[in-house]
Amino acid sequence: MAQTEAATVPAQNDLLDRVFHLAENHTTIQHELLGGLTTFMAMAYVVVVNPRILGEAGMPVEGVLFATCISTAVATLVMGVWANYPIAVAPGMSLNAYFTYSVVLARHVPWQTALGVVFLSGLIFLVLTLTKIRENIVNDIPDCLKHGTAAGIGFFIAFIGMRNAQLIVANSATFVGIGKIADPQVLLALLGLVVIVVLMVKRVTGAILIGIIGIALAGIPLKLTSWPAHFLSLPHPSGTFMKLDLRAAARLGLGELIFVFFFVDLFDNVGTLVGVCEQGAFLRDGKFPRASRALLSDAFGTITGALTGTSTVTSYIESAAGVAAGARTGLGNVLIAALFAAAMLCAPIVAAIPSYATAPALILVGALMCSSIPKVRWDDLTDAFPAFITMVAMPLTFSIATGLSLGLLSYTFIKVGTGRYREIRPLIWVLSVLFLLRYAFLGSQ
Repeated sequence: MAQTEAATVPAQNDLLDRVFHLAENHTTIQHELLGGLTTFMAMAYVVVVNPRILGEAGMPVEGVLFATCISTAVATLVMGVWANYPIAVAPGMSLNAYFTYSVVLARHVPWQTALGVVFLSGLIFLVLTLTKIRENIVNDIPDCLKHGTAAGIGFFIAFIGMRNAQLIVANSATFVGIGKIADPQVLLALLGLVVIVVLMVKRVTGAILIGIIGIALAGIPLKLTSWPAHFLSLPHPSGTFMKLDLRAAARLGLGELIFVFFFVDLFDNVGTLVGVCEQGAFLRDGKFPRASRALLSDAFGTITGALTGTSTVTSYIESAAGVAAGARTGLGNVLIAALFAAAMLCAPIVAAIPSYATAPALILVGALMCSSIPKVRWDDLTDAFPAFITMVAMPLTFSIATGLSLGLLSYTFIKVGTGRYREIRPLIWVLSVLFLLRYAFLGSQ
């Protein structure tokens, strides 16, 4: 039936079939557009959440909105047309949190310099993908650290979401404590979290976006949400466009930040690509064709985002929703790119959405990222303990970089101490020495 239906595709549009190989992939224009719309609805929350998070770093919200939409549209279009995969690309929810809370606020790095760091990490990603070195890096990083990193970032993001919702507050006696549950903002955030989870369990498309908008609207009669003066307006990109400071970003002291942006983006991207490609049966002998093209789409998006004013761009796991709806080629990405470009008009609405409305999305995304925990080999303590250290150190030190470095160092020390040093790959030896020097000479800075 699918083959018969797909056989009519060339007659519908021969050009689209030549570009996206619709008949070869047993799909139709209708299925591709439905898949694209489904993916857009599932990840449209990024238009609201990303400007809100980066806005806390002092970045102009309208400029970030413009950068978010442009980088997403460009990278998603490249992924669709060049790599021919139904995978959307947008600013990542883990690295925007790292950008704001760990780099700008905790280390007092100007956001312009942080954008320069993102740009340089994008260039490194581009070069390593073109030179095929990326595969060697992926192979050298032990799986336990990959899984621990994903879960640690999940805990980190969830902690930020709970703090933004005022569900968790500072406490002089216990470091952190529970907030005032009776506070209307806390109640709305908790309600939003329940609504989003229920909608996701019921497989409602756009559950996260529906929850964010619903809670923001619920705050209007309580005077917790300000009604925008107007609903549609073109954003002003001048506040963030070409504001990156490359000279400051190239300083030796920021080399670790460049590495962290690159490292997290690399494995987040690879994990998403493999997961979505496995779901869509795109893999061939465990590998996916045109992998370099797919990764280059991410690199182009990150570079575009840094130039226009947003943090690192990566592939989105929400693309799996579009694949489940029938998308098999990059045609749906064309629709996704167009919809994100049109979303730029929503700047006044985005600016009016408060942090307590976006907090549930962060908590839920954090929970979803913890799905990697069962993949850790808990029966082997030489793998399990470094993964555990990576997971807990990220939220407790409020730093993804510190969690990564402590996890990696513990992995090296434990493998050496148990006589299993032959399992340590060359890259891990190099990174261990660099991190030791970093702590010896720079301390916690």
